[in-house]
Amino acid sequence: MENPAADDRMEVVLALLDASRSRHGRARLAAEGALPAVLRCLSSSPALLLLPRLCITVNLCCERPNQDAFLEAGGLDRIASVLLSGHQISAEILQTVLQVLGNVALAGEAHKAAVWARFFPVWFREIAAMRNPVVCNSLCKVLNMCCSATGGHRRLGELCEEGRGLPILLDIVNTMSPSCRKEICLYFLLGKACIKDIYFNLVFQRLNSVNTLDDSFGANFTYKLFTKEQVFLLRLLSYHLIAWPDVLDTISSYFALGVLQLLKEAYSVVDASSQSISAGLTDDLAINVLWCSFYILRDICSWKDHSSSASEDPADSLLSAGLLQLLLRYLRELEPPNIVKNHAMQTSTDSKVCPYKGFRRDVVSVLCNFLHGRKQVQDEIRKQDGIPLLLKQCVVDDCDQSLRQWGSLSIRYLLEGNLENQYKVAELEQKEPVITPEIAQMGLRVEIDQESQCPKMVKAYQEQEDDPCQYYANGQLT
Repeated sequence: MENPAADDRMEVVLALLDASRSRHGRARLAAEGALPAVLRCLSSSPALLLLPRLCITVNLCCERPNQDAFLEAGGLDRIASVLLSGHQISAEILQTVLQVLGNVALAGEAHKAAVWARFFPVWFREIAAMRNPVVCNSLCKVLNMCCSATGGHRRLGELCEEGRGLPILLDIVNTMSPSCRKEICLYFLLGKACIKDIYFNLVFQRLNSVNTLDDSFGANFTYKLFTKEQVFLLRLLSYHLIAWPDVLDTISSYFALGVLQLLKEAYSVVDASSQSISAGLTDDLAINVLWCSFYILRDICSWKDHSSSASEDPADSLLSAGLLQLLLRYLRELEPPNIVKNHAMQTSTDSKVCPYKGFRRDVVSVLCNFLHGRKQVQDEIRKQDGIPLLLKQCVVDDCDQSLRQWGSLSIRYLLEGNLENQYKVAELEQKEPVITPEIAQMGLRVEIDQESQCPKMVKAYQEQEDDPCQYYANGQLT
């Protein structure tokens, strides 16, 4: 049997929905008090009318007067009643509910605080626990908005608090990880918590509670196994550093030191394993963590303060924590590059193979950015007898196609504005081009350009090649 009353209600709701799509229509509906009337009907709405009424609410809450009217009419309780209505709550309805909350939170701090107080942590946790990627993306928008502006830092701390908000964040990462969904709001939310604030170690640890020694927010933790979710987190944070460096007015030393510790732990795990012939991500999670850690450290070392106030350079914390000594040790322990090894008569049995293709290049690239504009790093490399070691990285290698470029740029940064290092290279040169046994066996030599003071690889018995430093601009590979 047809229900004329239901048909009439649907017709009215659809007319309101159509009117709410335009600014003129929203102004007219606001003057007529439509929003409180729609809100009063939400909890008693039949399933067929619930979604369009929520959509009307979303549209109306695009305007400031309606955002204020929403709070005055008890809109947050009305929205919460939808979740308790007994209807089968679909992903589409949840997504629309979150859109309402996001639009309301746009109005300012008071509205953000009201949304947070009503829905955190219980309802946000219930929504995240559904493990729906589309819903989690909408949830990220609301959380990211609430963790911005005046009270955002306090709310971010609550979101990363164990037993309260942290399960929400972990559920989101675990939901997005299998499909590798990388939504902008997820980048920004994790960037706030892990890169700019102190919560990286905590979030990373809780993505794998097995074989983990907890040390609160410190960097003294140990891993023997890694998870795909942890690799996913590292990839997100790495891409955030590359794609949106300008929004990072600070990079926390907790983050920098945490990644350095991961580098050490991952290297110790893969150290005894067979070499991976792959470049980039592999099926070996420890190698993936190692690879991502290098990329993050390289970008941290190239970060510059974009804020008006001077912030602590995270590279200073890395220097104090021994990053430079670690990188030089990695290079000293490695067997020669393939192009050198193929010409050498013998190789030390104590040398180690690269754990993955491109490992040597990644070590040198971090050193390169670490050197740029940092005299203390320049001096430390000289004091640790690292100049000859860096000169040996200026070679073409079939496993590391860009090794020579990174090595040459590293030497350029090593010598820029540093007379002591320039004298050291001149001393090594001893009026003759610098020739190591490995380089000599390839028919090459290293010379210091008299005008630029930049080292370059040349053929020993033919005309000089072009200066490799010409392939760079502003410290970046072209």
